[in-house]
This record gives sequence, C-alpha cells and structure tokens, in this order.
Amino acid sequence: MSLQTLKDHVPDFAKDVRLNVGSLPNSTALNAAQLWGTVLACAVATRNPQVAAAAMADAAAHVPENVRQAALTAASLMGMNNVYYRALHLLNSDDYRNMPARLRMTAIANPGVERVDFELMCLGVSAINGCGMCLESHAHEVLTKGQTRDAVQEALRIAAIVQSLAVALEAAQVAQTTIAAAA
Repeated sequence: MSLQTLKDHVPDFAKDVRLNVGSLPNSTALNAAQLWGTVLACAVATRNPQVAAAAMADAAAHVPENVRQAALTAASLMGMNNVYYRALHLLNSDDYRNMPARLRMTAIANPGVERVDFELMCLGVSAINGCGMCLESHAHEVLTKGQTRDAVQEALRIAAIVQSLAVALEAAQVAQTTIAAAA
C-alpha cells in the first residue's frame, strides 16, 4: 500500500490531510533521495505502522536501499537524540550541556548517503519529535551544506503532512471503534 492509497482511507473530517498527502511527491526543493528519505524517516517517527509501511513501499519504488536504510537510521537516532537534547534544552543548565552525552551516534558521521540528505531526514524527524536544539542544529547543517531555506521548509512541510496523516488515520479508527461500541 502506498501513501496515495492510504490517503483514500482518510475520512472527510480530514480532507485537507488527503490533499496535502497528495501533494507530497511534488517537491521542487528536494531531489528524490531527499524527498523519499525524509518521508520515510518521518513516517517511522509517527510510530504508526500503516504510515511507515506505506512510506517504505513508496520509498522502495523511488530510491535505492541505501537511502531507505539512511532514513531508518535517521528515525532511530533522532528517537534517541531528540529525547536527550530536548531535555537538555528544557533543563536550561550549562551544567548538563557540558556533560558528555555518552550516546553512541557513529552513524551520523557516515550515514551511507549524502550528508545533506541525512540532515534533511534528521530535521524532519526532529520536527515531529519536537526537539528545538536538534531542529536548529540540523537546519544549520542543511544550509551550511549548500541547501536553501526552501529545502529546510520542505522537510518541515513533509514532517507536518506525514504526522497529520498518522493522526487522521488514528482519529478515524477511534471514531469507528466508538461507533461500533455504541451500536
């Protein structure tokens, strides 16, 4: 199942989500690896198995295995880093910021794809996970590596759309379960 097929399961209360999902493949700021890698990384970050499986199917049709593996790596690493660095940000203490993280992150140095592509994937996941420190860091890296603000904005747009799809599908499931229980 693809994201385009999955969007057909989104009820009318979320028709804007359907329209936004339909626009996902139309990025003008990102190349295929950046687009589908970010879509897949964000889909995994939603923790919705349907959305993740659909994004994996789409990514498999558009990009090679190394891009898909990098997307899974980005989602996994940001799942760890976003918790840690968001907490440091919220604690707002140089005492904690100056302590070594002692978190293994070697894949960031060699993600198996262009570094800027991986940074875009990490940026999208960090948006979903709500880590301000990571958002700033990855956006800075994307710009430093020659991309534009349009690329940063596109990664954020992808994150928003993929997350909204997961929420809409979960809301539809809740509504169906509630209606069935009331009958």
